[in-house]
Amino acid sequence: MTTPTTTPEYMLLFRGMDWDRGLSPEEIQNVMSRWIAWFDRLTEQGKARAGQPLTDKGKVISGKKGQTVLDGPFAESKETVAGYILLQVDNLDDAVEIAKECPGLDYGISVEVRLVDQDRLERVRAIGRGIGVGV
Repeated sequence: MTTPTTTPEYMLLFRGMDWDRGLSPEEIQNVMSRWIAWFDRLTEQGKARAGQPLTDKGKVISGKKGQTVLDGPFAESKETVAGYILLQVDNLDDAVEIAKECPGLDYGISVEVRLVDQDRLERVRAIGRGIGVGV
């Protein structure tokens, strides 16, 4: 087992597409300004590596060789992923504290915090390069 040489990465997944339902244009602008300020601060601190909002348009691919393609994500689902931020912070507790600052929480958004599996990524890369590494 190798010792990690970089700071861990965590993915914040934002769930919920209807956060703005019932808000005035001014209220929506206020919330969006808070989101932008939050993301910009995390970026300036070197904690946010990437992040984007997502639309509710797309496809879900499954099955061997992607033989099944369905419309999705399903807009009627409250669990639709609405966006993400990739964080680089020291530990899960730090990522959770950042997630608790999410401006969308007050509007029905939920945030899932997931550790990026760097060990598995390295094993897959090694296998792809033909290096015998157990998975």
